[in-house]
Amino acid sequence: MLPWKRVLRPLAALLLTAAAVTATTAQAAAQTAGAPSSGWNDYSCKPSAAHPRPVVLVHGTLGNSVDNWLGLAPYLKVRGYCVFSLDYGQLEGVPFFHGLGPVEKSAGQLRDFVDKVLAATGAAETDVVGHSQGGMMPRYYLRFLGGAAKVNALVGIAPSNHGTTLNGFTNLLPYFPGAGDLLAKNTPALADQVAGSDFLDRLNAGGDTVPGVRYTVIATKYDQVVTPWRSQYLSGPDVRNVLLQDLCPADLSEHVAIGLFDRIAFHEVANALDPARARPTTCASAFD
Repeated sequence: MLPWKRVLRPLAALLLTAAAVTATTAQAAAQTAGAPSSGWNDYSCKPSAAHPRPVVLVHGTLGNSVDNWLGLAPYLKVRGYCVFSLDYGQLEGVPFFHGLGPVEKSAGQLRDFVDKVLAATGAAETDVVGHSQGGMMPRYYLRFLGGAAKVNALVGIAPSNHGTTLNGFTNLLPYFPGAGDLLAKNTPALADQVAGSDFLDRLNAGGDTVPGVRYTVIATKYDQVVTPWRSQYLSGPDVRNVLLQDLCPADLSEHVAIGLFDRIAFHEVANALDPARARPTTCASAFD
């Protein structure tokens, strides 16, 4: 049997996150004020014939529209894409760390942002790329908020499509009175992403996909946040599930790295956005 300290540590971290994010600090506010320019979100950008759809990047839990995409956004821009990113899921009094509000409400923010991007670029559709919660949340937009008519492809990088068990530790929540209520009250998005949540039951009822959208999931077997990692995969037509280590066995990226700086994953994102020009993704793609 595992020592109790090892069993309780991830659960304690989850609960401490829920409690801590409600506090505002001067340091966090200063970080937000001093955040670097994103270098994308150029609303004068007009999609080219080669890349006719703008790309909307959707950050993960505790992420934001800049930091989550310091690697992937420039990677796509230099390849000729119009790239946009949004902040969503903000909690009152919590700067910088977003993606914490109810996922259903966040999907409405994505809907409004996509409409803004399409109006600015003149495109009929967009492609959406999301990390973690950002790969799952758009599925609510597609299924319930009319997004299927405006999105050509959804690419999820380590997405929480069927929630997470945090290696089984979320199963301990019922043994800690009030723990589930703490998550739901202070960080609704964390509660929504626990495997078996009411939100995920609604999202996945009747199938994982909607007609007319191409889906790609890029996962890593070393993911320590969305577990088990196979729960990230989708079932249905027009779905491609990709394991990073099948492309490059030497790639050791975990949940954060795959979205922040893994150029092998980025290469596969580019393939998913433009399958007609896709090139094989290998370990050498890290230098592409």
